Amino acid sequence: MSDNSTPAAGFTHEKVETNNFLMIVLILLVIAIGGLVEIVPLFFQKSTTEPVLGVKPYTALQLAGRDIYLREGCYNCHSQMIRPFRAETLRYGHYSVAGEFVYDHPFQWGSKRTGPDLHRVGGKYSDEWHRIHMNNPRDLVPESNMPAYPWLEKANVDPADMAPRMKALRMVGVPYTDGEIAKAAADVKGKTEMDALVAYLQSLGLALK
Repeated sequence: MSDNSTPAAGFTHEKVETNNFLMIVLILLVIAIGGLVEIVPLFFQKSTTEPVLGVKPYTALQLAGRDIYLREGCYNCHSQMIRPFRAETLRYGHYSVAGEFVYDHPFQWGSKRTGPDLHRVGGKYSDEWHRIHMNNPRDLVPESNMPAYPWLEKANVDPADMAPRMKALRMVGVPYTDGEIAKAAADVKGKTEMDALVAYLQSLGLALK
């Protein structure tokens, strides 16, 4: 006598468990649907797509500094994401919000924090403090394990790099004007990489201070 309780042929629980290819396809399908449900709404929320009051695109010099920040791997030790916990906001200031990073491609959020969070570092110290700190961190923070970056004072920013960089960012939504792009080379001419990195650091987190 046949067993009428047997699941329809072709798609049983046992078949899913024993067929690696089918299992992989179904896992990817579930992940894709879950990801879309979580991510797609963010593209339509003002809090994630519009800048908060006071946030502006980086200047040419600040943008050059951001590139140096990435090149030197500063993000490996310094997060730019202050989490909404009392212990963090007391130490670093207002927690990070998405509207502060709409012009960052990619943004520098992260969980690694060998060194202090840098999101609200803008204006916290003088330009000279940052220069001394980059040349030899232990001159200011004796217990620091951060490496020194003395070569930044000797290397100049390449003016020819800036206009193409800004044009590329405009293609993904950063509202640079033709005038800003045209004078980008002049804005960084004669500036050192140290000048650029300090300018970038001094721009961080000012909108919600």
